[in-house]
Amino acid sequence: MSAANIPGDTQKPIQAAVIGWPIKHSRSPLIHNTWLNQLGIAARYEKYAVDPADVTDFLRSMPERGLLGCNVTIPHKTIAYETADNCHPDAVAVGAANTIWFEGNKMCATNTDIYGFITHLDASAPQWRKADRPVTLLGAGGAARAIVYGFLQSGVTEIRIVNRTRAAADELTNIFGPKIRAVDWHEMQSALTDCGVLVNTTSLGMEGGPALEIDLSPMPDGSTVNDIVYVPLETPLLAAARARGLVAVDGLGMLLHQAVPSFERWFHVRPQVTPMLRDSVIADLKAHP
Repeated sequence: MSAANIPGDTQKPIQAAVIGWPIKHSRSPLIHNTWLNQLGIAARYEKYAVDPADVTDFLRSMPERGLLGCNVTIPHKTIAYETADNCHPDAVAVGAANTIWFEGNKMCATNTDIYGFITHLDASAPQWRKADRPVTLLGAGGAARAIVYGFLQSGVTEIRIVNRTRAAADELTNIFGPKIRAVDWHEMQSALTDCGVLVNTTSLGMEGGPALEIDLSPMPDGSTVNDIVYVPLETPLLAAARARGLVAVDGLGMLLHQAVPSFERWFHVRPQVTPMLRDSVIADLKAHP
């Protein structure tokens, strides 16, 4: 059986899962079950659609369900953070959790999106650190908050937040301090001047959604453009970046790399993100868009 077809052996006990509302789109079972199969671990990973009203009860009942822990996706990340007994500094900084595990009877939480984003960016565009230029983020939601924290932890000295609602961008400046600068949406082009990395954290450009109207010409040669969207894998923004001669980084790697520390928390083995795993997920996205 190819990795792209691994659904999880139904004879193995469910020991980890991902919850969300909805959850049908999640590729996390494919990723984790591939690792479980490769590493010979007698467990499987499933996905559960959990109504927002039931999230706290589900999380607290995981040990009774035989679950070592779970991943958490939208819209449950804030509730998971607030429900946990102990929170890693990454979850505290972002105010949201995407990974839950237990230590004794204590429910613990962290946010691996930060690790996933920075690890993928470093692997795909390592030159971004050498440029020592400002970073521009489009959007000011939960994903942007995690990425801002990741950039600050990496030593970035100026981050420009461009958001359609200025108040949300201002909130990030209040949370993270003087290295963050809020920029009005209509002044987006000015935020690209001398910018070393541009990251789109909005839903603009997603398949079936509205387009992202942006002109990349102000960005310096050699700059990096990252779109955390991975459906489609090649968004119009990334296509425009390649046409401009910039370094384009897709959103799939963030999904793959954020899964690594989660898996390690539950199964005490650190899995590898390989080209074969990436190809398997891409094949699944094409087969089941």
